[in-house]
Amino acid sequence: MTDVLGWRKVFGVLGPSTNTVVQPDFDDLRVEGVTNHYSRIIVQNPTALSDADFMRGTDAIDAATHDAVRAVMTCAPDYLVLGMSAVTFYGGAEGAAKWTKAVEDVAGTKLCTGALSLIEAFKAYGGIKRIAVLSPYFPVANEQVGRFMSDYGIEMVRDTPLRCQSWLHIAQVTPAQLRQTILDLDGDDVDAIVQVGTNLSMMRLAAAAETFLQKPVIAINTATYWNALRQNGIEDRKPGFGRLMAEF
Repeated sequence: MTDVLGWRKVFGVLGPSTNTVVQPDFDDLRVEGVTNHYSRIIVQNPTALSDADFMRGTDAIDAATHDAVRAVMTCAPDYLVLGMSAVTFYGGAEGAAKWTKAVEDVAGTKLCTGALSLIEAFKAYGGIKRIAVLSPYFPVANEQVGRFMSDYGIEMVRDTPLRCQSWLHIAQVTPAQLRQTILDLDGDDVDAIVQVGTNLSMMRLAAAAETFLQKPVIAINTATYWNALRQNGIEDRKPGFGRLMAEF
């Protein structure tokens, strides 16, 4: 039997319980016949004042992920989509692959991560080898992003970690702040601007920035959901969210 509303695919979506951006973002990107079913990774809202604090916070998310996987699998989703990004970069390509496999082993189904979705997005655009990165993270996590990208032949030329001081604070960063950061990061020496950190609201700003920078500006929530659709053979285009959703 086929799910009446999710007659094409039923997605299980995993995200930290403090994340207020992923769920509405993914619902905005949803296409007909695909449904999203959110499972919260239960974590507190930690104060982050240093690299060590940030890493402890992401370790707490990591430790609670498998319970959220087991919860969402009770609705028998066809596929899992991960609405957090930091841990998907840790340990480079090898570390990311091990982390993903551990989740897939618990779920018994495939998982779409933000880190690998960015790599797929680079392939779709073509010609992306040098990037500038914007994140809500602390520097230690941006270093992990750079390491992951390097394993795929992508150079992180420069980056801006916003050092958001709690998980909730990430969702409070304004478009005006992000716009200025994008402008500061841009240059002729980068092929694309990349935003990571799923609780940072940047899908629409990234789409607008592509028009005035005349280069790819990729928001991780857009890349992740786009990749989830494409990995499941769903080729629908959706305007208003940048070239990735509209053209590829």
